[in-house]
Formats: sequence, structure tokens, C-alpha cells
Amino acid sequence: MQTLRLFSPAKINLFLHITAQRNDGYHDLQSVFRSVDFGDQIDFYLAYDDDNSRQANCLLTLTGADHLTDSLNDNLISKAVQTLALHYPQHARPLRIHLDKRIPTGAGLGGGSSNCATTLIALNQLWDLRLSTQTLIDIAATLGADVPFFIFSHAHQSDAIATGIGEMLTPIHLPKRSYLLLMPDDHLATAHFFKHPALQKNTPIISDLDQQIDKFELQLTLPFHNCFEAIAMQDSLPVKDALAYLHNLPCQARPRMTGTGSAVFIPLCDDEYKHASIWQQLAPCRAVICDGLYGF
Repeated sequence: MQTLRLFSPAKINLFLHITAQRNDGYHDLQSVFRSVDFGDQIDFYLAYDDDNSRQANCLLTLTGADHLTDSLNDNLISKAVQTLALHYPQHARPLRIHLDKRIPTGAGLGGGSSNCATTLIALNQLWDLRLSTQTLIDIAATLGADVPFFIFSHAHQSDAIATGIGEMLTPIHLPKRSYLLLMPDDHLATAHFFKHPALQKNTPIISDLDQQIDKFELQLTLPFHNCFEAIAMQDSLPVKDALAYLHNLPCQARPRMTGTGSAVFIPLCDDEYKHASIWQQLAPCRAVICDGLYGF
């Protein structure tokens, strides 16, 4: 049996703007996505042709994900396997996948999307598909708005400026940074956020992001913001408390919410990092210290 173990990283949004509402019901956005070294571990076990699992005609056995969706078929790992098997049936071979889950659901950290992208990357190798990065990104875009970023980030070893619905990606090179990440135990309703009357949906596109890294990477200077944060603070006391805790820390940076989920974080400067373990212990909810996967 051939095996492969891959890290499935979380992402954070350094800012998140809605720039327009489209006629198809989706929203155009602008954001900077950053991969971090906090995430899940996924083990892939590929059956050889003479294995019993081949004869059992069972394409996928997925463990570790039972609690994430009502049906395992709804899990994005399963959907990634099914999609590739549909497009390339002559390459599909039975496999067993085990997910070691650390990223909470509904946190805005892209856990499900990352798992999906990691599965596409793994099967491209294990099934010997030899698909290009762009082909994988095109397939990823059919499975979820954030999935293409994780393909892109892995292939280019970089963070990304995201526009469109999140599928239009451009590399951006950010400074090395550590983060104090707080994960309140609350699952926010993304659909509710997009329908909220207070949601700003017309933030102008900012064209020179490479020249304004200091404004959004550390300080979050206006006009940079997360357009969902004020709504989340109204709807979720745990998110409000977590942000208040970060605001009260003696940090140079400004805290922020990531994505449309409940997780919040604050960038840490070098002289603050030595105190971060203390802050982590005193945090009002689950907390981790993580680093950007890529940076200079």
C-alpha cells in the first residue's frame, strides 16, 4: 500500500473587503490570504491493484471526519475524490484517507477548503494524473471559493491577493510574522452575514497592495478592514470578547477577524513574541501561536 502524509494549513485574511454584488448572487471580494503553520494532518493510503479494497469496489474510506458533516459524502475531501474520479475514471484507484482535525469548523480559517485542496494535490500524485497547477485550480474553483487559494499557495510557496469570488489569485510576498490566534467556540452563519443590511458591499478595489503592505499587514490602517467584523461582534458575544481581549494586549498591531468565521488574531512583533505564551494561557478561549508559512 502506497502512503502519503500531507499538512493541510489554515489561512487567515489580513483584510477582507466586498467590492460588489454580482448578478449571479455571489459577491466580488478583495483580500490578502496568508497560509499559517497551524492546521490539519491528512494521511492517504492508496491500494494496489491486487488489494482486497480494489475488489471490494469501494473508492474511498474516510476516517476522522464523521463529526464534521451530516454525511461523509458532503465532506469536501469526499467531494474532491469524487470529482477527480469522475473526470479521470481510468486513473481512479481505491484509497483510505484519515483526517487528523485541528482547525475548528466555522472559524473562517478555511479548514474544509484546505482539506479539499490537499486532497486534490495528493491524488494528483497518487493517481499519477499529472495535472497542471492551473487545471487543479480550475477544478478547485468548482468545489469552493477558498479552495483555489490553497492550491495556489502550495504551488507558488507564497501568500496571495484574492479578487473575484476568491479564485483570481496573485502572489504577494509578506514579511515573516507570528500571530496569536484565538478560536472562540461559536459557529457563525455566513449566509446571514451576506444578507445583513449593514454589510458594506461597495469598497473600492485597491490597486497598489504591494506598496501598502505596512497598512494592512500589521496596523490595519483604514481603508483596510474586515467588513464582517462589526456584524459578528453584534451577533456573537464570544467573538466580541475575544477581540476585546486582543485589543487590550500591549501590542503594536491591531487585531482582526479572519474570513466570515469566529476566529480572531493579532500579528506579533519580534519584541512581543516572547510574551505571547503568557497571553496564550490567559486567553478567554482556545488559543495558538502560529507563523506564516511563507515570508521574507
